[in-house]
Amino acid sequence: MGRSANGSGGGLIGQLRRPPGGPDARTMLLAQFVDRTGTGVWAAASVLYFTFVRGLDAGRLGLLLGVAAVAGIAGSPLAGRAAERFTVRGLLTACHLLRLGTMALLLVVDQYVLMLLLVALTCLGERGAKTLEMLFATRVAGERRGEYQALFRSVANAGYALGAGIAAAGLAVGTVTAYRALILANALSFVLAAALVRRTGEPAGHGLVVTRSTAPSRPEPAAGSPWRDRGYLLFVLLDMPLNLDDSVLNVGLPLWLVHHTTAPHALVPAFLVLNTVLVVVLQLRVSAWAQGPSGAVKSLAWYGVTLLASCLLLAASTGRGAWAASAALLAAGALVTFAELLRSVSSWELAVSLAPPQARASYLGVAGMSQSVQKSAGPLLLTGVVMTAGPVGWIGLGAVVTALGAVQRRAAARRLAALARPEESEARQDGRQVAREVQRTTSM
Repeated sequence: MGRSANGSGGGLIGQLRRPPGGPDARTMLLAQFVDRTGTGVWAAASVLYFTFVRGLDAGRLGLLLGVAAVAGIAGSPLAGRAAERFTVRGLLTACHLLRLGTMALLLVVDQYVLMLLLVALTCLGERGAKTLEMLFATRVAGERRGEYQALFRSVANAGYALGAGIAAAGLAVGTVTAYRALILANALSFVLAAALVRRTGEPAGHGLVVTRSTAPSRPEPAAGSPWRDRGYLLFVLLDMPLNLDDSVLNVGLPLWLVHHTTAPHALVPAFLVLNTVLVVVLQLRVSAWAQGPSGAVKSLAWYGVTLLASCLLLAASTGRGAWAASAALLAAGALVTFAELLRSVSSWELAVSLAPPQARASYLGVAGMSQSVQKSAGPLLLTGVVMTAGPVGWIGLGAVVTALGAVQRRAAARRLAALARPEESEARQDGRQVAREVQRTTSM
């Protein structure tokens, strides 16, 4: 009694104390919290650092951030491929140490080309680390990976919020020394995260996603490359636009408020506060509701509907009074967050479930590209196409994403059914073999 449907009790704190995967998972969640705290510091301070301390103009800053985002796209597949040959723990430690080195060098490097290279390597290591964290979770948590992912999202958002608060204090001081202290704080987070990762044990399954207590009963057949798996590549391709809630929240909402509504500019920080609170409060509930592959498929339909409703509110916010516009924008922010919660469940679960068990490391590396590509192309799509078209652009975006969510739902359901058929056939063969053995024994 007193335990939730997903098998854990005591609310968020209780589940963090006893996460799926045991002590190693708890240590990894702490490492992720530390890492995301540093990332929150860097995200809040990096643009101002390059502008006021390094003196970059808008053009060079845009190029630096764009190249870094493109470099980040390569981080996921490279990490997934490497995880087929090396330990996840060692690779993740290396990613943290790589970012430690790039942050330290940014303090002393003045040449623009070198800064561009360092920021690109930082993004490469960041995306690689996220893929390896996902792989670690699927290995240690097994079938409870959805619960682990919900805990991770709550921890990550708390870390981001703490990091943003630390950055706000440094930015309020505004001196060069304060900016450098923020970079050092980010670098320190990588040191602590790497030390925590080294305290965990390597999860079971070298190139296989299995729990500690289970292992394959027989050798799996060799898997092909994810780059030649059309069904999985279709999932990854469709998952890219189904990550647009991130750009809508961080780019679309603030810019639309400032340039197309009469809502006060002071409302902009409220979007991130609202997002953080809702993720921490609701992520576990949403993950329990959409648990497993079938739940992930179900959440795809609701994702499209939720994002469409958010886009309709954004379209309706223009031409209104300040109060009406503010209410519409806050409601849109809440719906975007709910869409994010649904998407985090579906993307995570389907990336694992749609991949062949014997090669999930490399498959998850390819799946990790979805968020990287969206982060590169999403802001350009919103600013260059959607907002240029006005309210009609938002309506069109919501309709297109809803339609793509329906396509993804059907494609995922078909692939899950196809993957289940060989397992069902194997189970029937095993059952017949057991029956023959029993019959042979009783006839002796």
